[in-house]
Amino acid sequence: MRAAVIREYRKDLSIETVADPACPEDGVVLRTLACGICRSDWHGWVGEHPRVKPGQIPGHEYCGEVVEAGARSGWAVGDKVIAPFILACGSCPSCRSGASNTCPDQRLPGFIEPGAFAEYVAVPHAHNLARLPDGMSPTLAAGLGCRVTTAFHALTDRAALRPGEWLAVHGTGGIGLATLILGRAMGARVVVVDIVPEKLEHARSLGADAALDARAGDLAQTIRDVTGGGALVSVEALRIAQTTNASLACLRPLGRHVQVGLPAGKEARMEIDMAAIYEKNLAFYCTRGMPAHKYPSLLNMIAAGMVDFTPMIAREVGLSQAGAELAAFNGPMPPGVEVISDFAA
Repeated sequence: MRAAVIREYRKDLSIETVADPACPEDGVVLRTLACGICRSDWHGWVGEHPRVKPGQIPGHEYCGEVVEAGARSGWAVGDKVIAPFILACGSCPSCRSGASNTCPDQRLPGFIEPGAFAEYVAVPHAHNLARLPDGMSPTLAAGLGCRVTTAFHALTDRAALRPGEWLAVHGTGGIGLATLILGRAMGARVVVVDIVPEKLEHARSLGADAALDARAGDLAQTIRDVTGGGALVSVEALRIAQTTNASLACLRPLGRHVQVGLPAGKEARMEIDMAAIYEKNLAFYCTRGMPAHKYPSLLNMIAAGMVDFTPMIAREVGLSQAGAELAAFNGPMPPGVEVISDFAA
């Protein structure tokens, strides 16, 4: 099969012919219909992700059609499915409690095992898969990736966002846009923060009540002014100390911060304003991914027309363009997300 492979950090991906994947007994092999390109892929491509080594095929935001099904998979050839990027074992205490995104025995295609920047991908632990609704575009499904699912879990579970609350979103990349769109659909008022004027204008077009340039003045105070005392929920989607502390500072007492940006590399450890957390009785949450059992709720919400994520999809590219798209993450990105939809190009 044709695949894009990391051979050297920060170098263009190598387009190679590699062996087709073997089918796990409890899993499936998918013909990849589409795969999102994520900043987490970039972390691996630059060498910041400790699990991604040269020789890795990236890609963890995929959907596909089953071309081979293991005896214990529960799926059939021809089924069209989407996979979470965390494939949980299904039997540990975390999985049994419903928190399968914290499974200690999780499998991670695209990080440890071969991912979906390829014509085919093997998916172990296929009980994690969810069936795509009829008529859902594979490009849209892959665009949900880890960004929409993580944002959905952040707002519906960790922060328990309520209608009418003010939600602050720090960063308008894929996670930030997903958080904005979901927050609006859930009845929240949303203020977004970025430093790229084009991205702020895009956020306004998607319904942001306010869009603020982080370079202009005291950001946290501006958010407190806009919201009449501070947001009740704030999501940090950039993974840097400056925005994490701004997120804490913009909250009103008893507010909830959710850390979604992945601390990696030099940002793996950062100095946090614990005084702000303590003095305002804030809750500090983190979330990574979403339990597989929540996929039907999200997919049904989309299929019913309750929320529209199509404005998030900025570009469809061929497999050979994936390396250039990763390199673009080195600087400020234009609005929207990129999806590989042609694995022959």
